[in-house]
Amino acid sequence: MSRIRLRHCASTQMSRLRPLRHSSSSTSTSRCLRSWSPAASFAAATERVRAGTLSPEDAHNLFDELLRQATPVPERSLNDFLIALARAPSYDDRRSGPALAVALFNRVCREDAGPQVMSPTVCTYNIIMDCCCRAHRPDLGLALFGRVLKIGLKTNQITANTFLKCFCDAKRTNEAVDVLLHRMSELGCVPDVISYNIVLKRLCEDSRSQQALDLLQTMAKQGGVCSPNVVSYSTVIHGFFREGEIGKACNLFHEMVQQGVKPTVVTYSSVIDALCKARAMDKAELILRQMAGNGVQPNKVTYNCMIHGYSTSGRWKESTNMFREMTKRGLIPDIVTCNSFMTSLCKHGRSKEAAEILSAMTAKGQKPDIFSYSILLHGYGNEGFLLDMINLFSSMKNNGIVPNCHVFNILIGAYAKCGVMDEAMLIFAEMREQGVTPNVVTYLTVIAALCRMGRLADAMDKFSEMIAVGIQPDNAVYRSLIQGCCIHGDLVKAKELVSQMMNKGIPRPNIVFFNSVINSLCKEGRVMDAQDIFELVIHIGERPHIITFSSLIDGYVLVGKMDKALGVLDAMFSAGVEPDVVTYNTLVNGYFKNGRVDDALALFAEMLHKRVKPTTVTYNSILDGLFRAGRTDAAKKRLSEMIESGITVSLSTYSIILGGLCRNDYNEEAILLFKKLGAMNMKVNITIVNTMINALYKVRRREEANDLFSAIPAIGLVPNGSTYGVMIQHLLKEGAVEEADIMFASMEKSGCAPSSRLLNYVIRILLEKGEIVKAGNYMSKVDGKSISLEASTTSLMLSLFSKNGKYQEEMKLLPVKYQFLTDLIE
Repeated sequence: MSRIRLRHCASTQMSRLRPLRHSSSSTSTSRCLRSWSPAASFAAATERVRAGTLSPEDAHNLFDELLRQATPVPERSLNDFLIALARAPSYDDRRSGPALAVALFNRVCREDAGPQVMSPTVCTYNIIMDCCCRAHRPDLGLALFGRVLKIGLKTNQITANTFLKCFCDAKRTNEAVDVLLHRMSELGCVPDVISYNIVLKRLCEDSRSQQALDLLQTMAKQGGVCSPNVVSYSTVIHGFFREGEIGKACNLFHEMVQQGVKPTVVTYSSVIDALCKARAMDKAELILRQMAGNGVQPNKVTYNCMIHGYSTSGRWKESTNMFREMTKRGLIPDIVTCNSFMTSLCKHGRSKEAAEILSAMTAKGQKPDIFSYSILLHGYGNEGFLLDMINLFSSMKNNGIVPNCHVFNILIGAYAKCGVMDEAMLIFAEMREQGVTPNVVTYLTVIAALCRMGRLADAMDKFSEMIAVGIQPDNAVYRSLIQGCCIHGDLVKAKELVSQMMNKGIPRPNIVFFNSVINSLCKEGRVMDAQDIFELVIHIGERPHIITFSSLIDGYVLVGKMDKALGVLDAMFSAGVEPDVVTYNTLVNGYFKNGRVDDALALFAEMLHKRVKPTTVTYNSILDGLFRAGRTDAAKKRLSEMIESGITVSLSTYSIILGGLCRNDYNEEAILLFKKLGAMNMKVNITIVNTMINALYKVRRREEANDLFSAIPAIGLVPNGSTYGVMIQHLLKEGAVEEADIMFASMEKSGCAPSSRLLNYVIRILLEKGEIVKAGNYMSKVDGKSISLEASTTSLMLSLFSKNGKYQEEMKLLPVKYQFLTDLIE
């Protein structure tokens, strides 16, 4: 760009300069003495600017006096004053100081301003051009540069760099690059690292970080005063992070270190912050440790980034450790970090620990804000700590924090979640008394809770109320009401609500919503209610899909209505919906569960005919059904078919096979298969181990059974109630009463509660063996709640302790609570 072009570029902007006129007021500052000194007056004004006590009006009065006295102000005095204004801390808007400097400078430079009271140098113009950028008016900065060229002032490095900054702030990045690389010599200087950094920053802000990287490499090649410094690298690294190029950013960071450019705490913190925001916490942790290893101590910002990153990633343990490390170093987390940390703790059900953070904040002089209280209130509510929640709410009000709608919604939601609707409605009333207007979320929370509880009339009253006060119900409110009506059987009202939604232009619930309702009803065994919802879906014009039909089939299978389930399958075909393997699996399993083995196999054949490929689940149902029906040979054939088809034989499949073989007295074959599994290093589960212990006892291989029981911990398993039950039953069958007692005690010691079935079995065996005292000890464990006497046990007792019974005389050895049998027997 030639000097002429530069002048033209700037002069077009200069015409936009408009003088800012202010009337002079007759204040004490405008009354001057004959000895008025511009240097002294400007020095005093400069100090007032730095102290934040000079108003814009005072500044204009000072220049009024300057123009009136017509006494030139020294360059140093003027420049110091303008620099102070550029960095003035006294104004709410950071641009007002620089803008004021530009306006004052413009006043004394106008052609009609009167006597020449100052002689701006290139240094003065540099300051004012910088002020233009700070005031977000880079166009005026370019105009001032044109004036510099016009009046023939010699530019310097600062002028050139400020000129580049004006181009960049005006978003004329390509021109800035051109000046940097090709035109700096025309300005009488060469680019330095500051020149490059200015342009790098703009390129990255324009999401052109790759071009910035190319420019960075150019700097490195030139070397000398252009060698990239920590600012250069940090700028481009941050640019890549902003564009989501994490890999490039990390690579450049490592290159920076390799080039001998030492990152500062600001650089490290910037990198860590970006990695945390990208959820790359492992990389952030690595940079943090590298930072400490290089002798750069993390500061509050660094730790805040790490804590916030771990918290938002749900890694509360790491967040806790980082929080402790930070406080050990004497660094105090700010309120944003504390809130983030509390959020993480509360999400993981640790609201009590979050409360400790809140208390620590208060103890260290930090005042928790409404967000802090909201986080902990929500945590308490989610965990059901309603008393703690309401106490915190009272504390919040006592500390001068006025609850808003969101806070009240949290309280109402917590009570509603626990079904304490009376308390929820009291909070609702208090909310209004305090002048806080409920919003759509408030009403949704109340309506949804009432619907869940089946209080549809109350829910509809709240629905009418919200409309009456001018709050329009949204999709979520309607969905809650419709779901409540469907679940509790008011389909007429559900249809009416759907019509209302459509009339108001609110998208009606789709098939996914109704699938959820139908599935929920079917899981509860309310398949006829689910069928009604299915018909409602058809009525409102929604098209059922495979999940809808499959849920209904599952519901009918659950209640044993296989013909109805098959009818739904036929309806699927009629609707043009092809059943998938899940649908067939449900029906096949249903037939087997209901003892209709041939129907199950016929449906399986139809499934294959329709080219629906069976899965492991399919064959598991078939194998289990065949074994339970005693068709062991048929089951073996299906297993071979399964293997030949390349379908995975899972651990659950082997569990079914082993259980089926043992159930049908193929114990030796089961034991052989179990050993093959061991040779294959297949990890078995405790169910398989229990089956094999039982099989070994059945074929009188007691030592092997005991060895397998003893080996359970070695194979990484833990005995359960069924394991102990198998051992105890077989020990008693063999007459090893003492060993059975010891095993029972081991079971209780391990925390496994005996089942009612097992305890009754033990009592019966001991009674039959005449072990009345021991039987009495076990009978004392019967609590009538989780464990009660079975009819067969009671019948045996009546028989043994009757007048003609075998053990009539020993009845007094039974626990006192069983002495009532004497009356029954007599």
